[in-house]
Amino acid sequence: MEQRISIVITDGVADVRLVRTDKLNALDTAMFDALVNATQRLRNEHGLRAVVLSGEGRAFCAGLDTGRFAAMKESGGHGMPDRESHDLTKRAHGPANSPQQAVLGWRQLPVPVIAAVHGVAFGGGFQLTLGADMRFLSPDARMSIMESKWGLVPDMAGTALLTRLVRDDVLRELTYTARIFSAPEALAYGLATRICDDPRAAALEVAREIAAKSPNAIRAAKRLLDGLSVDPGPALLAESVEQQKLLGSPNQLEAVRANIEKRTPRFADVG
Repeated sequence: MEQRISIVITDGVADVRLVRTDKLNALDTAMFDALVNATQRLRNEHGLRAVVLSGEGRAFCAGLDTGRFAAMKESGGHGMPDRESHDLTKRAHGPANSPQQAVLGWRQLPVPVIAAVHGVAFGGGFQLTLGADMRFLSPDARMSIMESKWGLVPDMAGTALLTRLVRDDVLRELTYTARIFSAPEALAYGLATRICDDPRAAALEVAREIAAKSPNAIRAAKRLLDGLSVDPGPALLAESVEQQKLLGSPNQLEAVRANIEKRTPRFADVG
């Protein structure tokens, strides 16, 4: 299988990169698996002090592979090879399913994680940044909670993580509209930690600074800060239930077809 993730560890700092550059590091089944496997490996890595997560090429992550949406358009399914048996409500990783674990796994690491974002972080790619403790963005980076464009909802732990970061009305506006927002907007909303000309270099510098501190103190601090959050289990299950109902529904398929065909969608009324 083609490599999706590269990991280089130097002096306790893991430099983790998405390497599907021909697809702007888009999320396919192999990428989801690689993200989960990467966090499992790092969780057991002796001497790990900090992690930097970034994307090679022109973007951090463009979101779900558009081939999935093309499959939805053609087949009326989920755009997944195993769509007949795929149950999003199945909990494969504690309170999370596999796509959610691809994001939550980074938050669950015992050491700080910094996402270095350039280009775009759309949809699932945006949600992936939420798994990090911090987000460093390039000045021209763009983000979007893009799921509603495709007739879907954020279902990769986004709703559980976003409520601690963003004011409620801002979160609703970004979720309902799926609009693309800039790095300065992300900073103002609380979705970016800082804006850097070279976010990966800046993230690695901060990671090395963290790595120079007592590893016991840093891990204890992360446990304390993580303990302030509420139990994400109900929110994670709610994401999956709502997404399961939307996938393959008439209006969701119309959203996909309209986007692919570059026309205005014709939605059926509800309720």
